[in-house]
Amino acid sequence: MITVFGYPLRSPSPFARLVLLAALSALLMVLDHRGHYLDRLRSTTMVIIRPIYAVAGLPAGVIEAVGDFFTTSRTLRHEVATLRDETRELKARQLSYDALQSENDRLRQRLASAARVATRLMAADLIEVAAEPYARKIVVARGSRQGIFVGQPAIDAHGVLGQVTQVAADVSRITLITDPGHAIPVLNNRSGLRAIVFGTGDPDTLQVRYQTASADIKPGDLLVTSGLGGTFPPGYPVGVVHKIIHDPNEAFLYIHVRPAAKLNHGKQAILIWSTRAPLNAPNPPEHGPARK
Repeated sequence: MITVFGYPLRSPSPFARLVLLAALSALLMVLDHRGHYLDRLRSTTMVIIRPIYAVAGLPAGVIEAVGDFFTTSRTLRHEVATLRDETRELKARQLSYDALQSENDRLRQRLASAARVATRLMAADLIEVAAEPYARKIVVARGSRQGIFVGQPAIDAHGVLGQVTQVAADVSRITLITDPGHAIPVLNNRSGLRAIVFGTGDPDTLQVRYQTASADIKPGDLLVTSGLGGTFPPGYPVGVVHKIIHDPNEAFLYIHVRPAAKLNHGKQAILIWSTRAPLNAPNPPEHGPARK
């Protein structure tokens, strides 16, 4: 019992305390709901008790961080190993994709080039190169079953490769224009001069023969097929005049020509059926379209 100014004061009963606290709580809730008077008090209280929460949760946080460290390390090592393997695989595939892309680009160029002057065309994969020192021949995986015939022209994206000289059922031999036994009629694209280009056995050199000093030809001239003889259709690039040697003691000029075709590059040749093909030349089979 408490005495105040001589009057005894008794402590409220538990029920009275309950009613009083309930009424106070209801009053505070109403004031907070309508006027948000306790927001500042709440914010201040949170600032005060935040360190207490941090200290209380420190052990659990340390344990969790250690667990995450080891788990993350294992996960990262696994991911690095996986990415390393994937990188190797992608690099290997990229080599193949680069080759295929270059091959597709070359085929598109060849198809576009041939379509301007040929009625039909067919891509043929290179399967062999002649081993003789001065022979310039290649073997391709197309033959009589695909309609290939002796004398058929072969080109690439840049110019004339040569012509078919032997045919079997599924393979054919192409004699390149640099072969010593090959000759092709040409036309000087600048002056209109007719000439014949001969192979020399050198993979990078052709030769124009039997031209005198008065011939209208000079370095840089483009030589194209003239269409004479009926083997090659006109207008295909054969080579570019590289060097002209005039020996006063000789009757004819030494004219060196660089082939337009990339004779030592690529894995395909394009075989064409021109409108001036020999009358006995077979047509390519209808069930196997030439454009591939």
